[in-house]
Amino acid sequence: MTKFDCFKCFFLFFGLQPLVAQTLSKETIMVETSVGTMKLKLYEETPLHKANFLKLVNENFFDSLLFHRVIANFMIQGGDPHSKRAKEGDSLGNGEIGYTIPAEINPNLIHKKGTLCAAREGDDVNPKFESSACQFYIVQGKVRTPEDLKKAEDRINKARFNNAARSVMRSNEGKLLKAKYDKFKSENKLDSADLINRTIELFIKAEQEKKPAYAFSEHQTKTYSTIGGTPHLDGTYTVFGEVIEGLEVIDKIASVKTNAKDRPIKDVRMKMRLIK
Repeated sequence: MTKFDCFKCFFLFFGLQPLVAQTLSKETIMVETSVGTMKLKLYEETPLHKANFLKLVNENFFDSLLFHRVIANFMIQGGDPHSKRAKEGDSLGNGEIGYTIPAEINPNLIHKKGTLCAAREGDDVNPKFESSACQFYIVQGKVRTPEDLKKAEDRINKARFNNAARSVMRSNEGKLLKAKYDKFKSENKLDSADLINRTIELFIKAEQEKKPAYAFSEHQTKTYSTIGGTPHLDGTYTVFGEVIEGLEVIDKIASVKTNAKDRPIKDVRMKMRLIK
């Protein structure tokens, strides 16, 4: 979606136990759509994302843009500037506005239903999880079973392993390791790819054993098993606000017919403004 250059995480801890309450901004954002109206508030714990989003709302940036990507039981996504004048069938999702936002990932801000989150490019090209400055998604998700949560934990831990592997290969140690086995391969005329992979895997596992595997907190487990959401995205995307009125509008948008690229067949446009 965008190019990202810097990274910042704000982890708020008070004593040994993290708070689970969020501080909502005083500003309220009205989001008008063709299927209903929602009200949003932003989180004070994510000041960079808050300031940027309010700036765009005040500039009327989002007016007439589409919810261009809709996946039922997952999320509704918008904010691509190219969507304002997009024709039927146009591929959307690559539009940006020239800068990115450092990640503000907070363990207390989770992907429960109704949360406002920043879209971003994938992990392979964006290891610091930096956010798009304009594209966002609102979580619909669904209520999760214990089995669902276990699968989500496994998915998060696999992603953490893959990120660690990429970091190793980008590090000086990783480059030296690769050079060593490339030399071994050349001198002995052997394919050392498997050997390299096994060695790197052992190294990463040793590093990961120094810290516990990711596991959902009691707060996350309770929230996802009652309110619902998309738990596998926790810890890798910035959550910076939530819908305080109009959750049913998310469901209406998520239920529209879409094409093979998840774009609604009938355009769903938005308009945002600040209200008191």
